[in-house]
Amino acid sequence: MTQHLTIEQMRDIAVAALEDIKGEDILVLDTTKLTAMFECMIVASGNSNRQVKALANSAREKLKEAGAEILGMEGDVTGEWVLVDAGPLIIHVMLPAVRDYYNIEQLWGGQKPTFNPTRPWEAAIQAHDDPAGKA
Repeated sequence: MTQHLTIEQMRDIAVAALEDIKGEDILVLDTTKLTAMFECMIVASGNSNRQVKALANSAREKLKEAGAEILGMEGDVTGEWVLVDAGPLIIHVMLPAVRDYYNIEQLWGGQKPTFNPTRPWEAAIQAHDDPAGKA
């Protein structure tokens, strides 16, 4: 039997489950003004494929135990990026390099974590724009 959970309850259960497995850089985004597909997105990182899978599985199981309907889970074979679809709540768990590359939190209005504080391409752009270095 599925009980009705509020989005806040689902969010809190998922975040606690991610914290239990030592998820890192957990970011919660309210997407109600951005899409009608879901209300909340959680993005988190794990340090290995095994941890990414464990984080996503923990969130899925805790939500299920609380009565949430899990619509699907993808990516759990490789464990580089696992998505848990709980209807109004979407959870993305990724390896840091994958998260940095796809930068989905910024696409959805969040702040990108700083995995790579130095960006060599910025220096290349500046050199291209001002080859004499007079800027």
